[in-house]
Amino acid sequence: MAFFLRNDVGIDLGTASVLVYVKGKGIVLQEPSVVAIDQYTNKFLAVGEEARKMLGRTPGNIVAIRPLKEGVISDYNVTERMLKYFIGKSLGRTLLKPRLIVCVPSGCTEVEKRAVIEAANEAGAVKTYLIEEPVAAAIGAGLDITAPTGNMVVDIGGGTTDVAVISLGGIVVSRSIKVAGDNFDEAITRFVKKKHNMMIGERTAEELKVKIGCAYPLEEEEFLEIKGRNMVSGLPMNVVVSSNDMLEALKEPVQEILEAVHYVLERTPPELAADISNQGIIMTGGGALLRGLPNIVEERTGIQTRVAENAVECVAIGTGKSLEWMEILDKSNATKAQVGRYKK
Repeated sequence: MAFFLRNDVGIDLGTASVLVYVKGKGIVLQEPSVVAIDQYTNKFLAVGEEARKMLGRTPGNIVAIRPLKEGVISDYNVTERMLKYFIGKSLGRTLLKPRLIVCVPSGCTEVEKRAVIEAANEAGAVKTYLIEEPVAAAIGAGLDITAPTGNMVVDIGGGTTDVAVISLGGIVVSRSIKVAGDNFDEAITRFVKKKHNMMIGERTAEELKVKIGCAYPLEEEEFLEIKGRNMVSGLPMNVVVSSNDMLEALKEPVQEILEAVHYVLERTPPELAADISNQGIIMTGGGALLRGLPNIVEERTGIQTRVAENAVECVAIGTGKSLEWMEILDKSNATKAQVGRYKK
């Protein structure tokens, strides 16, 4: 009988990874947003984790690409086919097309939103709703967004960082910047290139970020040996990188995130600012797992800051939970009009 039931699906369509939440089942899929294509035949060779392993290692006729850049669709056709693959993999065989909720950055333009809706509908959805990432992150972190209380969320994904104050089910003040996890990787690559005269790939930069990356000095310095290509001789070489090196490498992108937090706090109405001071700042997304990031946010703002449980999955969980809150999503424009008078 389940064969005939319509599935409601929530999708966290991220720059770095895609998470799929199926109503009644929870998160059923978490894969990198990477696709490997044969350029001669235009055929998909691999999607997700298999394709990620190919990054930087493909022959001339095969290209491994990320169809989303900085939180928005950069390659429409590939995104549509990738979505179709992930929806099919998550649901299996089903007669009825699913209803989808897809999350988008809070700074998304109308054109970018339309592209997401069209790609999702072409991928097999009967109807597609959109939810802004900070709202989904707040729901996923267990906050009651419908209460007349201010909650501040800092969602650091792969392509964008969304900082928002949420009250009465809508966003009161927000800022979306195109600085996030991918920029951390790029900053690390540039630093290693400048300091050691060595080129490293995306995966090595990510390994450095995960293992010894930090935004605040660690109690004990850590080290990691990495391999790359010497830019002078062109030969493979090894170097040892320290956590203090990472602190220096990541200073610039971390500073931009701190400025976005400060920008939103400056524009938050006094009553909501008092709520945030009492309740603290919640950080979500994969980028929030960078060690020391909550410490430096707390140091700069004077407000208690914590990383949500299951930070990586928060947006997907919130997107999934909002499947049961369709009426709130439909009324969100009216809610925004109500709180709009506070935006000054």
